[in-house]
Amino acid sequence: MSNSQLSSNGNTPAGPTRPELTPQNYGGQAVIEGVMMRGSRALSVAVRNPQGNIVVHTEPLDPRIYGGRLARIPFLRGLTLLWDAMGLGIKSLLFAAEVAVQEEGKTGPDGRPEKVFEGPVQWTLVAFSLTLSVLLFFVLPTFIAHWIERALGLTGQPIAINFIEGMVRLALLIGYIWGIGRMADVKRLFGYHGAEHKTINAYEAGAELTPASVARFPLEHPRCGTAFLLSVVVISILIYSLLPPLDLLPRLLSRLVLLPVIAGIAYEFLKFTAAHQSNALIRLLTKPNLAMQRLTTREPDMDMLAVAIAAFENVLAYERSQAAVVAGDTVIPVAAVAVGAADSNPPLLNETG
Repeated sequence: MSNSQLSSNGNTPAGPTRPELTPQNYGGQAVIEGVMMRGSRALSVAVRNPQGNIVVHTEPLDPRIYGGRLARIPFLRGLTLLWDAMGLGIKSLLFAAEVAVQEEGKTGPDGRPEKVFEGPVQWTLVAFSLTLSVLLFFVLPTFIAHWIERALGLTGQPIAINFIEGMVRLALLIGYIWGIGRMADVKRLFGYHGAEHKTINAYEAGAELTPASVARFPLEHPRCGTAFLLSVVVISILIYSLLPPLDLLPRLLSRLVLLPVIAGIAYEFLKFTAAHQSNALIRLLTKPNLAMQRLTTREPDMDMLAVAIAAFENVLAYERSQAAVVAGDTVIPVAAVAVGAADSNPPLLNETG
C-alpha cells in the first residue's frame, strides 16, 4: 500500500484545489465505517477509526486493467474489470475492518493499521464470495424452478420455466438484501453507501464537496452495483429463454457457462444507460434499477459524508499528482486525461453497486 494519511480532527482532510469538472466515471462501495472510492488511476479507502479520526489509504490501480487495450474491448472488459473490482472490494473491506476494530495503541504513528490482509487471503475471500453468490443466486433458483416445472407439468416450455427461474432469482436477491438490511451494522453500511452516491452525484453536478452541500444530492446513482445485479437477473431471463428445453444437469451447466456472457452484457448495458441519462427512454428503462437502490442505501449523517468526501478527494489528489501524459505535442494533466479513460471504469458491484 503506497499512501496512507490521517485527519487528526476527524473531518475531511484538507486537499488540493479541485480540478475542472469533467465527465469522469468515478465509482466506489461502502465498507465498515467507511467508503472506498475509485477513479481510473487510483483507489482510496477512508475509514473512521474508534478514536473518531479518518484514516485514508490510497494506492494506484493496475494500468493494464484500467487503462490498457483490454479495457476498451466491449463485453470482455466487463469481465476483467468486475473480477478486479471484486478483489479491490474485498481488500478494502479487510482494510476497513482492521481500522474499525483497532484498539488505541495498536496503530503506527500515522494512524494506519499495523497490517493489511493481502495476497492469498484476499483472493481466497474473492473465490469464496463468488462461489457463494453463484450457488445462492444461480444454482438454487435453477433447482427451485426445476421442482416447479415438475409440479406444474411445464416440461418443454423453456420460456415459462426461465421466467419462473428469473422471478425466483429476483425474489431471493431482494429477500437477501431486505433481510440483511434489518441488521444495525448493515444499516450503517447502507448509510455509507448513500454517502458514496451523494458524493459522486455532487461532484458530477459541479457542486462544492462539503458535507452540507453533498447532503442535498440523491441517494441513487445509475452506475450502482445494485443496478448491475438487477440487470443481470433480467438479462439472464432473456438469454436463458433462447436455449432449448434442457434436463436439470445440462441446465445447471448452461447457467454457469453463460454467466460470464450475461455479466459482460449487463456491464455494457449499465455503462450505456449511465452515459445516456438525458434520454427519456433510457431514464424510463433505468427506473427499476434506481428504485432497487432504496434497499441498499440509507440517508447518511454528516460524519459519513465527511468520510466519503475524504476518500473521493484523495483519489482526485492522487490522480492530479501523477506525471502528465503527452498527446501529440500537447501535455495534458492527468486529471484531464482521466476523463478520456472513463470507459475503463466499471459500475460497482457494483454497481454503479
